[in-house]
Amino acid sequence: MSLNVVTLVGRAGRDPDVKYFESGSVVCKFTLAVNRRTRNSDEPDWFNLEMWGKTAELAANYVRKGSLIGVSGSLKFEYWKDRATGADRSAPVIRVDRMELLGSKRDTEAAAASGGYADDEF
Repeated sequence: MSLNVVTLVGRAGRDPDVKYFESGSVVCKFTLAVNRRTRNSDEPDWFNLEMWGKTAELAANYVRKGSLIGVSGSLKFEYWKDRATGADRSAPVIRVDRMELLGSKRDTEAAAASGGYADDEF
């Protein structure tokens, strides 16, 4: 038996990057900041998120930098060769299956009116 489940609640680190393919598929990528409490301060851990299909469209339409969201999905790794050095590289990515918009409508409207959340807000 194996289990690969990730559940996170945090704030979007940037507006979603959305790509549409000729096949009709859609992918959405952005980062999520999740505060990790320490004795001296709250330090954010940053996670790369990847969403497909309806979840990607939902994120593209409603998530903006600073939006409070909850996600669940699985952990995967992306692998590539560095163009400059030829070294093998990898990065963890959360493949999101489910996303919940947790901020209130007022939070979303305030963020839009002010041009987004400040970098130090989360």
